[in-house]
Amino acid sequence: MRVFVAGGRGLVGSRLVARLRTEGHDVVVGSRAAGVDVLTGHGLGDALVGVDVVVDVLNTPDLDPEAATAFFRTTTQRLLAAEESTGVGHHVLLSVVGADRAPGNGHLVGKVAAEDAVRDGDVPFSVVRATQFGEFVPTIADWLTVDGVVLAPRTLLRPVAVDDVVDLLVTTATGAPTGGTTDVAGPQVFALDDLLRRALPDDPREIRTVEGQALGAESADALVPLGEFRTSSRTIVR
Repeated sequence: MRVFVAGGRGLVGSRLVARLRTEGHDVVVGSRAAGVDVLTGHGLGDALVGVDVVVDVLNTPDLDPEAATAFFRTTTQRLLAAEESTGVGHHVLLSVVGADRAPGNGHLVGKVAAEDAVRDGDVPFSVVRATQFGEFVPTIADWLTVDGVVLAPRTLLRPVAVDDVVDLLVTTATGAPTGGTTDVAGPQVFALDDLLRRALPDDPREIRTVEGQALGAESADALVPLGEFRTSSRTIVR
């Protein structure tokens, strides 16, 4: 199978590319370094010739809702248009569990825009939604730090290992389009303040429990799966 990975040099993408190649698939890495700019469309049509499935794991550091929405909507639409013109039969999108329940998070608002574009398009699709990566817990602490203190609401998180997400992406990409969404989450549920204390035991910052929600969530359970989901035995903290 020939697979195009958009964002193939990032945290998820690089592991996904390696896994697919180990399993014998022909992988095309979509990145500017490889001469493909999904945001502008440069090189995209040529890169998708002969491709069976596209896996979109693109990301942006922009947290502004308008900028993030513009990025995710534009890149998704560019991919879908190129897929239609080259006959790609399956589009796999990596999104975030609870993205539609976090209106205060600009990045997740953008992810919802990408999901909407995929569902409105004509290419058969599968959406994989993952909870927050365990590898990003230190970054979450940095986001919540004010004057050297980590202000942590008791928002519930179910962090997942990146390799678990890659496992599901491989299974999804090499299977038939689902036409729906599959959630993946880690095996443990934590209140955010407790997670930070357990995951960062040597961090010198005070972790202070505060009222409210974190990461733009509308409720305490907005960022954990509320229905069926996939999980595994990999744990983030013990």
